[in-house]
Amino acid sequence: MIKSVDFNKLYKQFPHLKKQPISRRILLENVVRKDQKSPHREETIEALVYGGPTEIEFWPSRIIMQDYAGMPALIDLAALRSAAKDMGADPNSINPQVPVTLVVDHSVMANETRRVDALEINLKDEFRTNVERYTFLKWASKAFKNLQIVPPGQGIIHQVNTEHFATIVTEKTHHGTPWQYPDTLIGTDSHTTMVNGMGVLGWGVGGIEAESVMLGEPISMVAPEVVTVWLEGEAAKGVLATDIVLSLTEMLRKQGVVGKIIEFCGPGVNSLSTTDRLTISNMSPEFGSMAAFFPVDNKTLGYLTTTGRSRYQNKLVENYLTKNSLFYSPEFQPETDFQLSFNLNDVNRIIAGPKRPDEKRNLHEVPKALYELGVRKDHKNSEFLSSGDIVIAAITSCTNTANPEAMITAGLLAQNARKHGLTVKTSIKTSIAPGAKVVTSYLQNLGLLEDLSALGFNVVAYGCTTCVGNSGELTKEVLDVLEQKDILVSSILSGNRNFEGRIHPKIKANFLASPPLVIAYAIAGTMNIDLEKSPLGISKTGQPVFLHDLWPSQEAIANALHQAITSNIFIENYKTVLEGNADWETLNAPESDVFPWNSKSTYLQKPPFFELPPLFNPGRSILDRAVPLAILDDHITTDHISPVGRIPEDSPAANYLIAKSVSPQDFNAFGARRGEHEVMVRGTFTNIRLRNHLVSRAGGWTLTTPEDKETTIYDAAMTYISRKRDIILFAGKQYGAGSARDWAAKGTRLLGVKAVIAESFERIHRANLVRMGVLPLQIVGEKALFDQVELNHHSEISIEAAVNDIHPFAELKAVIINHKEEKKEFFVKAIIETDAEKDYLLSGGILPHVAMKFLSH
Repeated sequence: MIKSVDFNKLYKQFPHLKKQPISRRILLENVVRKDQKSPHREETIEALVYGGPTEIEFWPSRIIMQDYAGMPALIDLAALRSAAKDMGADPNSINPQVPVTLVVDHSVMANETRRVDALEINLKDEFRTNVERYTFLKWASKAFKNLQIVPPGQGIIHQVNTEHFATIVTEKTHHGTPWQYPDTLIGTDSHTTMVNGMGVLGWGVGGIEAESVMLGEPISMVAPEVVTVWLEGEAAKGVLATDIVLSLTEMLRKQGVVGKIIEFCGPGVNSLSTTDRLTISNMSPEFGSMAAFFPVDNKTLGYLTTTGRSRYQNKLVENYLTKNSLFYSPEFQPETDFQLSFNLNDVNRIIAGPKRPDEKRNLHEVPKALYELGVRKDHKNSEFLSSGDIVIAAITSCTNTANPEAMITAGLLAQNARKHGLTVKTSIKTSIAPGAKVVTSYLQNLGLLEDLSALGFNVVAYGCTTCVGNSGELTKEVLDVLEQKDILVSSILSGNRNFEGRIHPKIKANFLASPPLVIAYAIAGTMNIDLEKSPLGISKTGQPVFLHDLWPSQEAIANALHQAITSNIFIENYKTVLEGNADWETLNAPESDVFPWNSKSTYLQKPPFFELPPLFNPGRSILDRAVPLAILDDHITTDHISPVGRIPEDSPAANYLIAKSVSPQDFNAFGARRGEHEVMVRGTFTNIRLRNHLVSRAGGWTLTTPEDKETTIYDAAMTYISRKRDIILFAGKQYGAGSARDWAAKGTRLLGVKAVIAESFERIHRANLVRMGVLPLQIVGEKALFDQVELNHHSEISIEAAVNDIHPFAELKAVIINHKEEKKEFFVKAIIETDAEKDYLLSGGILPHVAMKFLSH
């Protein structure tokens, strides 16, 4: 007898439940199935039924990780095994308690482009520069139970997840009893939400939170509010999912949906393909939301069939969801307190930039955006390079490469451009990095790879590349000019993020667009153009060629989709997804139960997080004349806090590596060295675009007190730590936006920062700070902090309330003391959401908290 939560019984007990959003009901199923012993179980269920706020424990059925975030998590587990051995316990007892899949996709660099063998060269180079990391991962795949590794060169985590690993409904045996329940997950990447587009509830977390779940802890959280977005209309011809999601990003950021679940409903849902929904759900973190959920309907079932899922799995999904009234009907309109509407008819072809994904621009507005940055029309800066010129054009990111319509439209546009004799300047670094091999297969079968290659868009990797900042170096002719002149050049990519300093340190204007628009702008060669009115170029017959001349017809796109997208392509390409190439298979990984740490390694070191003492001690005040390490602006992203790109040669991290006899050409990237805490703490707050109000120059600089000395943020922090000073950070709105980057919190903690005072926090980074033992404090009141008090490096901040007074959402009085000992009061709120989070904070973080519990058994 297969068991499952009896929804029909719940519907009889709570008739209102059928009016609740389906995502909320999936959370309820999790609580009903897992929370059998809590004395507050009935109140929790009732609160979930009626949509009220309540603290819950969420138990995801699986975890998915990418290598940049997954590596540190596995390194911490390896360190826990070492600790277990030192205590005389069995290290083999430490394993992930839920299934974990790690996909190696973030490491590859787009070094070689515009050549047919770029893919092979970049993959070979990836293994050469990451051999230590990959050897560790191979050791982990053998040593840990419940862990599977997708080796390098197979695809991007979210596309691989949606096309292969996601099940929608899980069927498993627990303690001898077979169960059926919804597939749920967390992922160590904020864009884990892509799987929401096929009706799977999951979201991004930091590696720190994922580690606790791997060790058997639930996610302690306040059940998120659900916002419904009522979709109407249908997208016009030529409008792609990218255009829709960038329009939604602008709207939802303005509405304020941080930390909420968005559920899409309404007649417009049916006009979207499942892959369009995946594109939209992928960018949930850009909305600020926790998840962006599309319930399962007949189109979802069709997607399961197309991507090669078994007939049994398809039937299981349909039967389970239908039986429990979780299958979506177009007439369903859930009842929520917060409802928004969005008309797909109103969407045009757009791009976003130059600094954030929510900066939506109609095509004719792009020159104005550059004008605001100081770019003038036809302003020639060198013999061949002008302000606004494009130097990187990349079709990349799971957001768009998992969407066959977007990719085929790009290929057909390239085909049309080739027929007109159009080309792309060799000074532009062009590339395609699909999220899975299936993309190459269908483009090749349609004969479109050749057309893309003719314009310089060769496949360079199956990984994130430019989207995550691994764009490689610019062409030599461009780099030489930029070294001599301060020219504002541009990039355009089909990615999901364009934050300052992320794509390339020398590119100040970065734009997001659909894959065909990436090619169109690359042909034009500049962002300083109105593509709706101006020609992209001149044909081989001497005629001007406009965007509408190149854009393929809907009939041509539909025919290509019908011809190319078959289940056989997916079945064949995913047969070997867990198999690596010869370089992976020949890696000589240790066979030991405990990882053999090498003290000379600059990639892997035993982390210190299990031994760090708590920052907050009972009986003391919360802050005692704390000094500011930095005073930061609005929209500080995790890229600003913990860059993943190249390691600058004049940075504290570079000095450390040079002292370890590592030459600059072997520095690699911060993302690749996440297993070495000494490198990573020195890289914290070193983004070249970071603005700290304590100093005039950009980058990782600050002033120390009382000596008024300008120094690096790292050196200042070490000075304050040696003096036993409390250290804080100040920031504005949306602090910690962007990637689910645990090192943004880990680095903050290792710099000795005790609290971050900000106007508002992004969801994942706030959770990461708490789980590293750092206190997030939100400024109370309508005025910005800078309007309430005067701040400089001589300012000292005290919160005299005792540490014992910290509790969820506690309001606390803070005092600013200036150099004249004058005091100014203001109020802050502790953004601690649950009692469990308070325990993590006072334990010095979730890692020592969980380790103490785990090793005491």
